[in-house]
Amino acid sequence: MKALDDASPTARSADSKPSAAPFSESQTLKSELLSAKELNGEGQASDHPSSKRSEGDCLQKVEAKGRGGSEDAAAATDRPSWHNKMEYFLAQVGFSVGPTSIWRFPYLFFHNGGGSFLIIYMLLLLFVEIPLLLLEMATGQRMRKGSVGVWKVISPWIGGVGYSSFVVCFIVGLYYGTFVAWCLYYLVQSFQSQMPWASCPLLRNSSKFDPECARTKPTIYFWYKQVLKATDEIEVGGLPVLHLGVSLFVTWLIVCISVIKGLKATRKMLYVTVLLPYIILFCVLIRSLMLDGAEYGLKRLLPAKVPALYSVEVWRNTGYQLFMSMGSGLGSFTAISSYVARSNNCVIDAFAVALLNLLTSVMAMMFVFAIMGHVATEANGQCYLKNAERVMNLVSAGLLPPELGLPPDLKHESSYLYQLWIRKLPEEVRNEILPYFSDCELSEQLEKVMEGPGVPIVAISIIASVFSGSPLWAVVIFLFLVTMGLSTMMGILQGLLTPLQDTFSSTRKHPELLAGVLCVLMFLGSLIFARPSGSYYVTLLDHYWAPLSVICILILENMAIAWIYGAKRFLTELIIVLQRPILPVYHWLWCYVSPFMLLALLASTLIYLLLTPITYLAWNSSTSTEMIRHYPSWAKVLLVVLIVITILPIPAYFLYTLMRD
Repeated sequence: MKALDDASPTARSADSKPSAAPFSESQTLKSELLSAKELNGEGQASDHPSSKRSEGDCLQKVEAKGRGGSEDAAAATDRPSWHNKMEYFLAQVGFSVGPTSIWRFPYLFFHNGGGSFLIIYMLLLLFVEIPLLLLEMATGQRMRKGSVGVWKVISPWIGGVGYSSFVVCFIVGLYYGTFVAWCLYYLVQSFQSQMPWASCPLLRNSSKFDPECARTKPTIYFWYKQVLKATDEIEVGGLPVLHLGVSLFVTWLIVCISVIKGLKATRKMLYVTVLLPYIILFCVLIRSLMLDGAEYGLKRLLPAKVPALYSVEVWRNTGYQLFMSMGSGLGSFTAISSYVARSNNCVIDAFAVALLNLLTSVMAMMFVFAIMGHVATEANGQCYLKNAERVMNLVSAGLLPPELGLPPDLKHESSYLYQLWIRKLPEEVRNEILPYFSDCELSEQLEKVMEGPGVPIVAISIIASVFSGSPLWAVVIFLFLVTMGLSTMMGILQGLLTPLQDTFSSTRKHPELLAGVLCVLMFLGSLIFARPSGSYYVTLLDHYWAPLSVICILILENMAIAWIYGAKRFLTELIIVLQRPILPVYHWLWCYVSPFMLLALLASTLIYLLLTPITYLAWNSSTSTEMIRHYPSWAKVLLVVLIVITILPIPAYFLYTLMRD
């Protein structure tokens, strides 16, 4: 079974001496192969000529392993491993569940058809993401290699997929650290009696508020002018912002300490960075459900907009969210799996990790919608009071009759008493005063609240301000985001360290040096996103470059297993390793459903990029508003160059293999 070994026969020494052990191993695996056919319920179907040829190919690979795998077997024996299944599972969950699962999912749910978005998400999760996740986990744990080595073993002709995956993982790691640095800065700023984003700052040597802040909301002003020091356009550069540079340094320092000693240090951090966020999420969810108006927000989770099910844009946005939040295609799942026992049940792991990611996103969505329901209810009450104040002013001015008789306890029970008072008014009086009133429908208030700021982290800061004792809850919420981000970054770094150690064996002798140098390089590279215009570069990469690159890699991974290596052959070998039956539906999913869905998503993405101008949300300091700007021509060229750099290793390695052979 060539593809399930640690190295391909072409990479082995031609003069390696055979030993007696391989023969007995191949004989053993021959019987295992037959039992695997029985486990999968094929019975007499194995007599089909194509089945026999497939078996023969597998057995030839087994014997090839015996002729030259002694060095690789020794390397696999020396490879470190997770102490137990819990550590391994925490590593996979920690990587796959990050801050983007928390702050993007509710927003996309609301703006992409509600329940329809969730239906599409679950369909893509079941028929595309879980099969791909199983593919990455299975190859990693059986071959005991990272992303680069795995795809060279599957087929030398598509070995460049591993290098492309490495490039994507590196660039994503650069800007993902910026997400965590932003959250870390908010966390530090939360340790104050009054949160700095709750009110506008005063001008220096004056009792007046900053006019730029007075024209907008304090939370939005704090984000653009205090956190980012944002410029109005991407063309305006500048040095990295000091406090963001410090936040990035602390972020990468923590990550470096967590991985510099290998799995021994990583597994200790995982118990904190993975388990703590779930404890916090459960607490804030319970607290949010106790707020007034939370039930109204939760009711908005139920309706589904049927037309969204037929919208290409909704399917595209849902696919982006699924693949980017899970982290498939970056090579980290493969790297983490390479340190677990080969007999580990990766089928159950793939389901568990994917479903836990979905559960986390749904819990976060319930929390956000409960908060938004409360905020909308509060806004609804304020709207009623403003309308009542207008009535009193009109009565005082003699424009309305004094017998309108506003309820005396309107401030305490504004919603109920206001509506009761309106219904009791004579129809002619009601028609007379309605033109002076604002629309106070609760659904309209929720729409306004959910529209909110264009940046998710600003919405999180607003949410943190809702609770009584808000500084404490702000600390808890941003600690939750920071720890989730750190666990994801550790997974990203593992996806880089493992291929480097597999490719350059000398680095295994000095793992601390390799981890330290890589963290320093990534910290220095991420400083570009700490500049005043850095968030606009993050948008360019995260919204346009990353989805397209990841989809291309996933398509090639899927096709490599399904059509080059052979889905049936891969399943057979997996059954041998796990010694338990696997549903043959995976063969159908890998060969037909997943490729079709991924190719459709790729086509939709390319059409979208070609026909739609790429834009970013920028700050306009003259009006203190967010505005949509078009990326300049050089930014579009940069996007194309990055896409080419990502895909280039695939044809380059193909040509290299062709010339070598």
